[in-house]
Amino acid sequence: MSDLSIVVFEDEKVTQLYPASVGRAACLIGCGSFRLADLLGTLGKVSLLVRPHLGATLEADGWKLGWSGVVGRVLMVNARLVPSVDLLAELQRWLAAGQAGVVANGNQVIAAVLDASALPATQNLSPHDLQRLLLGLPKLEGATPWPMLDYPHDIVRYHLSSLKRNLEYRLKHGEYEQREDGLFVARGAKLGQYSVVDTSNGPVIIDENANVGPYVFLRGPVYIGPNSRVTEQAAIKDSVSLGHTTKTGGEVEGSILEPYTNKQHHGFLGHSYLGSWVNLGAGTCNSDLKNTYGQVNMEYYGQKVATGMQFIGCIVGDYSKSAINTGIFTGKTIGVCSMLYGFVTTNVSSFVNYARSFGQVTELPVEVMVQTQARMFLRRHVQQRPCDTKLLYDMYDLTHHERQLAGEPLSL
Repeated sequence: MSDLSIVVFEDEKVTQLYPASVGRAACLIGCGSFRLADLLGTLGKVSLLVRPHLGATLEADGWKLGWSGVVGRVLMVNARLVPSVDLLAELQRWLAAGQAGVVANGNQVIAAVLDASALPATQNLSPHDLQRLLLGLPKLEGATPWPMLDYPHDIVRYHLSSLKRNLEYRLKHGEYEQREDGLFVARGAKLGQYSVVDTSNGPVIIDENANVGPYVFLRGPVYIGPNSRVTEQAAIKDSVSLGHTTKTGGEVEGSILEPYTNKQHHGFLGHSYLGSWVNLGAGTCNSDLKNTYGQVNMEYYGQKVATGMQFIGCIVGDYSKSAINTGIFTGKTIGVCSMLYGFVTTNVSSFVNYARSFGQVTELPVEVMVQTQARMFLRRHVQQRPCDTKLLYDMYDLTHHERQLAGEPLSL
């Protein structure tokens, strides 16, 4: 299918994925050890149709934007689709039908197959107008809607259900040495002495140049990304995906760490999502289970949403940090670029110093985050580009409304 062009588009509901989607395209959110855009790249050439503030950074990272110059057959894919190898099989089945058409759930487009000539010359369509255009196509026969990320907790939900199958796909298409039953190690990866690996529930994959220290406990399914580090005496277990260039220690269960994030020291992280460039201080712990053992309700912009999940921890946006011994209550969202201190008993806005247990919540100037970004990038030998700085300013402006909630009284 090398002649196939794929356009991944964001719809109106992409902002419901805040804080995970504030500074990244929805199709670049890690789930089940994959990003949707990367998986789709195995089918054809991928271009992205995303919110304007993301464009410069994505282009600098090598992504093509829009459908300019696209010819022939085009697969349009909603950026909120759950990344799964089973999705690839489903898309291939739709493409094999050889017909133009749309797969939708009501007025929500899942995907569409069409000829490039049917796309308008202008790419400045609103998400609503693009979906209306695609809904004008005939329905693809026999196609059923695919699961989508509707809220941030869905990232964790579908990560848990898809990781094992996704790792099997990695093993089929990657180059790994099987050290023992269910343990697979890529070139340059190291596993420290006296480590214990339990693969009875799924494989453990240690990717290129990753370094796992001694006395570590790994219980699959687990994915340890390239150039990442797992510190000595860590326990990484039960559906964990560590992005490239992460540092991880303590106890981590059922969670996703995006690239360049640090949870290096002791402390528990469970059933959570951490964006990129997050740092959790030593002793930081989160709760992923209510004292009543009931299902968790998340709060998004003042509205409670039933997750149907008994275990759900925290959703942490890019660049946020916690001080030592921070405690995060069950089912909380942490906005981008915020600093946490003490007990986190409520959702946290973006760009704030959050010390509510000490009676203080103050706005964090964006200039402070620009300086912090420069220092962090330097430590990881990453160049700070003008587009990276501009993105921080855009994120600050986009989340201004969140900080109007920061003065609310303590709410458990």
